[in-house]
Amino acid sequence: MVKSIVQTQNTFFASQRTRDSHFRKQYLKKLMQEVLKMEDAICDALYADFKKPKFEALATETQLLLAELKLAIKHISIWSRPNPVDFSWTNFPSKDWIQPEPYGKVLIISPWNYPFMLAMAPLVGAIAAGNTVVLKPSELSPNTSKIIAKIITAVFPPEYVAVVEGGVEVSQALLAEKWEYIFFTGSTRVGKIIYQSAAENLTPVTLELGGKNPCIVDETASINLAAKRIAWGKFINAGQTCLAPDYILVHQSVKGKLVEQLKKNIVKFYGEDVQSSTDFARMATEKHYEELKQSLEGEDLLFGGTCSDADLYISPTLVNEPQIQSGLMEGEIFGPILPIVSYSTQEDLDRYVLHYPESLALYVFSKNRKFQKEIMGRYRFGGGAINDTVIHISNKNLPFGGVGHSGMGGYHGKHSFDLFSHQKSVVKRANWLDVPMRYAPYNIPIRWVKRIRHLF
Repeated sequence: MVKSIVQTQNTFFASQRTRDSHFRKQYLKKLMQEVLKMEDAICDALYADFKKPKFEALATETQLLLAELKLAIKHISIWSRPNPVDFSWTNFPSKDWIQPEPYGKVLIISPWNYPFMLAMAPLVGAIAAGNTVVLKPSELSPNTSKIIAKIITAVFPPEYVAVVEGGVEVSQALLAEKWEYIFFTGSTRVGKIIYQSAAENLTPVTLELGGKNPCIVDETASINLAAKRIAWGKFINAGQTCLAPDYILVHQSVKGKLVEQLKKNIVKFYGEDVQSSTDFARMATEKHYEELKQSLEGEDLLFGGTCSDADLYISPTLVNEPQIQSGLMEGEIFGPILPIVSYSTQEDLDRYVLHYPESLALYVFSKNRKFQKEIMGRYRFGGGAINDTVIHISNKNLPFGGVGHSGMGGYHGKHSFDLFSHQKSVVKRANWLDVPMRYAPYNIPIRWVKRIRHLF
């Protein structure tokens, strides 16, 4: 089946139909209409997969996608135009421009934590840029995968966009084919496998991975507000967010106050009995639930720690001063468990932040502008925020992506179109002037040759 889809998409792309921006726009409009029509069914699927609250399903999945679609539909004609650039005097007279063009067949492999948004958002960019797409949604969120397949089948012919469902063996079959671009969202471990496979054919990739995102709170921070914003960013989607704060580094002088405010806000958000709250999701897979549950063994719990095997439920949990070498701290937590570590000096911060590979995000809460600037410039991370968490993903003008171990490439808004477009450089020379000095035999004085650099 995979080979057949690849062959038909090769033929379809070769027909040049996707080069027409009006053609792409019409399909994006159809996709937008279908998502609007199926919005309740999408929310139901997300709830069936891991009890995702409808508010979160709308706010973090469908509405963000609809915003991406609206932007692409509005601007696709402009984005697709050649972009004139200044000519070089070495090419005078000429007209020079950059022509965005599609790569061809794109493979998108999406994760289970935001199974709708993280499958469909890159699809919008790939289609807007004129590519064909094969989309592999996560088998770990089966209800959402089925809805995605239903939507795509209703909008696109399979030679244009196709959904291939299945597990690891399906991913392996897809990676065995030659693609012009691969877009993957998931773990760093699997990202390395994707990258190795892509290298066989020199296929460009975008890897949206994760990381151990630090959240630094200094002694000048507005603690009440910081606690509210940290709790929101950490416990939305039950902590299964690649941008969530992974651990807090708080100045020792305000640690006690921050802990108390975190507790108060958790209760305020979800009530005394969080398990009965309709606003708190569950772990998406049993395997991930068991790993998180095990990571709490032997830790000093400040709050929470309740687990339910039958429900794959882990309550919002605060962990006191875990060891940097502990199982909890060895990798990205990706759940509703928030370690809290105190610091007193810059060296303390470095010891933790620099211990881990580059993170996808970093957050700092402080009123001290010098400290804010120092932290933002001192460490390598994909993106971040000052005095808030996660919210930088909502600005379409900011590319979202990682660096180093947290990924490569950035998308959202026009950045998605650019990501899935090859920027082709073109020079159009005039015929009425042809300077003879560039041709052999070279009779031009060497001292003149050394001045050519001033013409570039």
